Amino acid sequence: MGRGDDQQLRTHRLREDASANPGRRRRGRSDSGTGTANSSTSMAKLSPSLKSLINAPFARPGPVPAPRGIADVYARIAREAEQHRVGTKPWLAISAAATFTLNSPDSLAVLHRVATERGAAPAPAAELVREVGLKCISFNGIPRTINCLNAFRAALPADVAARLHDRPSRVPAARAPGGEGDNGGSRDKNINYNGDKNYNGNDVDAVARRARALWDSVYAPFEDKLIEKLARAHPDLPVHILNSHYGPLLSDPAGGGRRRQQQQPQRDDNNNNNNEKKKKAESTVDGRKEGAADVEEDGTTTALARTGRVLTSAVAVACLRAQTGVGPQVLSHVFGLRKAWEDGTWRGDGGGGGAGDAIVDEHEARWLAGDEGCEWLLRSVDSIVEALGGSTFAGGHEARGSKL
Repeated sequence: MGRGDDQQLRTHRLREDASANPGRRRRGRSDSGTGTANSSTSMAKLSPSLKSLINAPFARPGPVPAPRGIADVYARIAREAEQHRVGTKPWLAISAAATFTLNSPDSLAVLHRVATERGAAPAPAAELVREVGLKCISFNGIPRTINCLNAFRAALPADVAARLHDRPSRVPAARAPGGEGDNGGSRDKNINYNGDKNYNGNDVDAVARRARALWDSVYAPFEDKLIEKLARAHPDLPVHILNSHYGPLLSDPAGGGRRRQQQQPQRDDNNNNNNEKKKKAESTVDGRKEGAADVEEDGTTTALARTGRVLTSAVAVACLRAQTGVGPQVLSHVFGLRKAWEDGTWRGDGGGGGAGDAIVDEHEARWLAGDEGCEWLLRSVDSIVEALGGSTFAGGHEARGSKL
């Protein structure tokens, strides 16, 4: 039999086999597919034992509930601030930072209520709490901020939540082709600007300059040596710290949350036009227009809050103190707070934003940077930690032993 005859015979036998077993190959495919489907289904479900382990009480998987008496703790901190002629923003910022760190979103709602009962405007106070929570990412990580901010927003009265600013202030801007400066050049079509025509100052070079300016202010005269030390630990460590935290997050953005001029609603015979003007009120800051702001009945406007140089350092100290176990970093940021006064960068906090005219004034900046103010800050955080049952970071409240 030739080679061609042999090939024909094999083909004939295959056809006979297929005719005698028409479902064989299909069943094989089906079985294989079913196996894949079953595998996919099993991977989509967790076993009861795995679920139980994930939610084991010793792992503390949930947030810390607001304890009885936490309102009294916040109120006492507020009274102590008032006794030293310190306004709402400093005590609200450090209390919020400690509460975010300890993962107690229910307590944030209590904190906001205490602030408003003591005269703070509800929406601007909420904006400040939100901005503090965002900056806590640099010290506490992302998950606690996500969970706390979501719960905080849900707990706010509906009329307050409706007045919160809803435009981002940190959207990256394209760098001007061949140009310099914060505001020039065309925009990258691949970047979503959310329909806002006024975003500027957030190109990569501008953010890098803000990062280095804040870094140098906090860590001078060791700013360069510290970068070298971090780079020895990992070459990308200072790159990430500067370009992911100090620039785009810890330094206040150029375009959002600046102080808006108070605007009194104008009378207009056409009510529809008047309402439209109230909704789309604009203000000018440093000769530059900013986007729409909500106009309150008293003529003030609500914008994204800024923490400024002084409160950013105060927030850092509060977060790190509440964490425990990071005494060297607490010490560094206490010095960073003092340097805000010494190098004059506190003066940039007079621009306000979100919660009134100024973030801190001269007296507040001087007092917070001094020994008495720093001790008050640390003791205030300690009282919140104690009220909430201790640190939820590794080491716990009992392990706190860092000394200044």
